[in-house]
Amino acid sequence: MFTTTTLASTVNARFAGLESIIGNTPLLAIDYEIRGRKRTIYAKSEQMNFTGSIKDRMALHILRQAYAEGRIRPGDTIVEATSGNTGISFAALGRALGHAVTIFMPNWMSRERMDLIHSLGANIVPVTKAQGGFLGSIRMAEDLAAQRDDVFLPRQFSNTANVDAHEQTTGPELYWQLRYEGLTADAFVAGVGTGGTVMGVGRFLKKMTPATRIYPMEPAESPTLSTGCKVGQHRIQGISDEFVPAILQLEQLEQVIGVCDGDSILMAQKLAGELGLAVGISSGANFLAAVKVQDSLGEDAVVATVFADDNKKYLSTDLLRDEPVKPHYLSPEITLVAFRALSRVCRACTAVRE
Repeated sequence: MFTTTTLASTVNARFAGLESIIGNTPLLAIDYEIRGRKRTIYAKSEQMNFTGSIKDRMALHILRQAYAEGRIRPGDTIVEATSGNTGISFAALGRALGHAVTIFMPNWMSRERMDLIHSLGANIVPVTKAQGGFLGSIRMAEDLAAQRDDVFLPRQFSNTANVDAHEQTTGPELYWQLRYEGLTADAFVAGVGTGGTVMGVGRFLKKMTPATRIYPMEPAESPTLSTGCKVGQHRIQGISDEFVPAILQLEQLEQVIGVCDGDSILMAQKLAGELGLAVGISSGANFLAAVKVQDSLGEDAVVATVFADDNKKYLSTDLLRDEPVKPHYLSPEITLVAFRALSRVCRACTAVRE
C-alpha cells in the first residue's frame, strides 16, 4: 500500500527522469549566404526534446508546478485544447506520471499529430469548424472540467507558467550558449502559438541584456496578431490559432514579422534536404523571420530563434509536396552552407546571474 510519502517520492522520481530528457538542447549556428554575403543565424534545436518539440518544456513545468501547489492529484485526468504538439507533450508526460489524458483539437490538424497522441494512450476529441474550431476546442475542454472534479486543465494560452518555463530554461540556455562563444543576442524571434516562448525567452534575454530586441512572428496569410482577430487561412500549424493568446504582451515586443506559409515550407525543405535538419514548417518560418530581422539590424547582428519541432508530424502535409516559388519569397535567395552545434550547458550554469 502506498503512503503519502511513498507516493510523493515516486512522483518526484518520475519528474526527475523526465527532466533529464527535456531541455538542454543544442544551439545551432547555421551559416548561409544571401545576396553574395555570408551570414549566420542561431537556432535552438528543440526537436531534440522528449517528444520532438519545444512544448515539452512548457508541459513539464506546468505539471511540476501544479503538483507542487496541489492543483493536480494522482488519478486526475489531464484535459487540454491544442493544435498538436502540446497535446503530444501532455499525452506523453501525463502517461509517464500515471494520468489519463484527453485532448480536444481541431480536426484539420495533420494525421500524424492525431496518430501520435492516440499512440501515447490519450483520448482525442476532434473538433470541427462547425463546432467552433480551436476556440470550440478550448470551450469544450472547459465544459468537461466544469462537469468533473478530477480534471486538471493546463490552460496553455493563459497559464503564466508557460512563460516561466521558457524564462527559466530556454532563455538561460540560449544566453549562456551564446556567451560561451563570446556572443550576445541582438535579437530573438519566434512564431507565436501560445506566446510562451517569445515572452519567456524574451524576458530572460532582456533581463540580462536590455538592448536585446524581441520579435513575434506570424503567417503573412493570417495576420491575427497584427489585426487582433482571426484573418485568413495558413499552413504553418502550431502558430496563429484564431486569437491573440492572453499571455502574449505585444506592447513589450518589437513589430510583428510576417512570413508566407509557402516560403516557410520551402525553407523547411531546404533545411532538411541540404543540411539534414529535419524540422517542421514553423521552423522554416522562424528561420526566415530571423533573416528578415537580421536584414533590418545589419548582416553581423546576432539573431537567434528556435526550431520548434521535427518534420515527422508533417509527412502527410504540403511539407513533403512540391511547393511553387513566388516572386516575393525569400527562401530562393538563401544558400545554406553548413551548421555547427554549439556546446550544451550544465543546468546549474543557466541559473547564474551577472
